[in-house]
Amino acid sequence: MSASTWPGLLRERDFGRLFAATALGQFGDRAVFLVLPLVALVALDADEFRVGLLAAMTSAGSFLVGLPAGAWVDRMRKRSVMAGTDFLRASALATVPVAWWADRLTFWWLCAVALLHGVLTVFFDVAYLSHLPHLVGRDNVVEGNAKLSAVRSVTSIGGPAAAGPLIGMVGAPATLVVSSAGMALSGLLTTTIRKPEPEPEPRASRRHGLGREIREGLSFVLRHPALRAITLADAVFNLFLAMYQAMLLVFLERQAGLEPFGIGLVLSGMGCGALCGALMATTAAQRVGQGRVIWLAPLVTCPASVLMPLARPGWPVWAATMGLAALSLGGVVRAVAQSSYQQDLTPDGLLGRMNATARFIAWTGIPLGGLLGGALGSSFGATATLWVGAAGMTLSSLPVLLSPLRTTRTAPTAGRVPRRRPTT
Repeated sequence: MSASTWPGLLRERDFGRLFAATALGQFGDRAVFLVLPLVALVALDADEFRVGLLAAMTSAGSFLVGLPAGAWVDRMRKRSVMAGTDFLRASALATVPVAWWADRLTFWWLCAVALLHGVLTVFFDVAYLSHLPHLVGRDNVVEGNAKLSAVRSVTSIGGPAAAGPLIGMVGAPATLVVSSAGMALSGLLTTTIRKPEPEPEPRASRRHGLGREIREGLSFVLRHPALRAITLADAVFNLFLAMYQAMLLVFLERQAGLEPFGIGLVLSGMGCGALCGALMATTAAQRVGQGRVIWLAPLVTCPASVLMPLARPGWPVWAATMGLAALSLGGVVRAVAQSSYQQDLTPDGLLGRMNATARFIAWTGIPLGGLLGGALGSSFGATATLWVGAAGMTLSSLPVLLSPLRTTRTAPTAGRVPRRRPTT
């Protein structure tokens, strides 16, 4: 079956349930990234540095548990990890409106919820990416990633667009009730997937401890030229993206003069770009080459992000939204090709550790970027920070351009190509 066939994998019951669970969970998750900073800005009157600190706490989980998460997930059933983390994330988010209604909500409470949500998201994402090749088969991972990216993109449009008016009606803290419900429903749907998973290796039969397994994942990623280049480029991109995003809401709310509804529409514009990227990702990978599109997509689309710091109140803000849409389009095209390339290269027994190691290195820059964004915003203003972020994202393709991926079209499939066991 062609990767571009529609509905394709959606005809399969279990993938359809994963697709629906992704839609519900991502709808809640996308709203979180708008609502938590707005709770800090509007309900708690946080300054630029605190907004950057909150952004850092949201992603600090990757730094704290990123490496052991892969080894732990490789020892567990992936579907159980996904459902369990969904339920726990839903519970954590529900504490924010409860604390607000009880007049107990503080900035540090928000930080604690953001940190816990981020830690749980690490486990969810590692299990999610590791489960997909088993659920759909390695021949269908590009199609599976593209369809799941498409539904993520649709929720990136719908989440902020729905959250903006809802914030205006009931307030930012209460809006998190919707996010919590979406994640809880996602967990329930995940439990209905029926395809049996391979039995995890029994604890008594494991030859190595947790530390050895973590080192194997690190060694596999860092010694492979393509994986190493992809991960480094991701880390640079995420660092500057986090700087950019930390000040984007501040810029839109305080310098562009937008209300929550308008901010939601701007972020929905980013979601439109992401949806277009998801719909064209498979075709782009086929025509340009799966390896080449990883560096070409951000190089072409990231420069458009400079339109936002050039904007002024009024129609230029809406024109600048097209730059954000282009940034999202390139990011999704790159992410689909990149995830599929990494999954193709990795043997089944290392999928969890590969995903966790790549995520740990790539996402380490996100909390640092949030803090740097807050510090730069406090010292030089949100506009200057957006300029720095746009320049850094554009240059993030350099590690991949200097690697074999510059001319590589497709990845060898780990399931078909013999591979030596990673050494430490």
